[in-house]
Amino acid sequence: MASLLGTSSSAAAAAILASTPLSSRSSKSAVFSLFPSSGQSQGRKFYGGIRVPVKKGRSQFHVAISNVATEISPAQEQGQKLAEESQRPVYPFAAIVGQDEMKLCLLLNVIDPKIGGVMIMGDRGTGKSTTVRSLVDLLPEIKVISGDPFNSDPDDQEVMSAEVRDKLRSGEKLPISRTKINMVDLPLGATEDRVCGTIDIEKALTEGVKAFEPGLLAKANRGILYVDEVNLLDDHLVDVLLDSAASGWNTVEREGISISHPARFILIGSGNPEEGELRPQLLDRFGMHAQVGTVRDAELRVKIVEERARFDKNPKEFRESYKAEQEKLQNQIDSARNALSAVTIDHDLRVKISKVCAELNVDGLRGDIVTNRAARALAALKGRDKVTPEDIATVIPNCLRHRLRKDPLESIDSGVLVVEKFYEVFA
Repeated sequence: MASLLGTSSSAAAAAILASTPLSSRSSKSAVFSLFPSSGQSQGRKFYGGIRVPVKKGRSQFHVAISNVATEISPAQEQGQKLAEESQRPVYPFAAIVGQDEMKLCLLLNVIDPKIGGVMIMGDRGTGKSTTVRSLVDLLPEIKVISGDPFNSDPDDQEVMSAEVRDKLRSGEKLPISRTKINMVDLPLGATEDRVCGTIDIEKALTEGVKAFEPGLLAKANRGILYVDEVNLLDDHLVDVLLDSAASGWNTVEREGISISHPARFILIGSGNPEEGELRPQLLDRFGMHAQVGTVRDAELRVKIVEERARFDKNPKEFRESYKAEQEKLQNQIDSARNALSAVTIDHDLRVKISKVCAELNVDGLRGDIVTNRAARALAALKGRDKVTPEDIATVIPNCLRHRLRKDPLESIDSGVLVVEKFYEVFA
């Protein structure tokens, strides 16, 4: 984005210099032709730019913060869509064989993002990354403010950038569009600046504007942040994720400027337990925990190999063969999201859920909250408006088993303790 905007400014600068006689080209004239004084027009308005006008006779920049990020133009939006369409084809979610526990946890988080994400741990080569990335096709559309780099919700101030909130309060009408929920990959080698965002140096040099360049957390707002091999993530990035996941906001302190923006996302992580466990603080931030094992049935293994071979041979044809199933599943998710607010859970069931959590000695109340939310999401997925004990029995192992570990050196329980305690309380 920065390079596109910077290129046009560089070209304009070159044109100005070319039209100026050599004798009149001084360092001052070059600077002032590129950086207008305070009495001149500032040119293009930057959505979230931090203006730094250069005034004659002063050696320092005087910063006037007007916004917090650069605007996404319609041409750039179109370019992003074309780039998405030209990306490599994704394996269809409906074509994933087995791994029902992992698929259910992912679907429930799409239906109710407030569940808080899912941690997927299992053997290597069991389709963890493939399944998560295949979720892209099923993600519903959401309403966003057009051109806003933070995917601000026009109806909810909690996930709205400060700039958008101020404009709405002043009575300004902002264009609204619909877009698919983002899925953002967080690479293991990412720098903190790339994750949190940084000051756009190129824009500062070429246009005299200090502009905040949003990072991956801004892009993931109201979307999904996926970390493959999350147990190998550097500690400083883990701290950044913990801070954003706890507050729902990302605060960037750079060059004497403090900028905050909403960063509410579904955190999805995957990893192999043999390569190391997660810190308990980060593990507790995942709403649900799914365990994935290697398929042992020979017939099922053959089917998986054949389906993968078909996809590798002709991805387009393979995706087309699952189009009807994908659309059916997408409609089911949309219906569940719309019906979620009407789903109820009886008070005595809530009491029993909390009793299970208390008797398992689960720290805090996050386990209670997530279990309630997941049970309601499952009932909505099944097309019911009331939670049953069967719904709770299905989701409670995934919501609680990763919260039982007191010692970081202990392994995560397989869910047997949770199931035993559930039947003891609900009997």
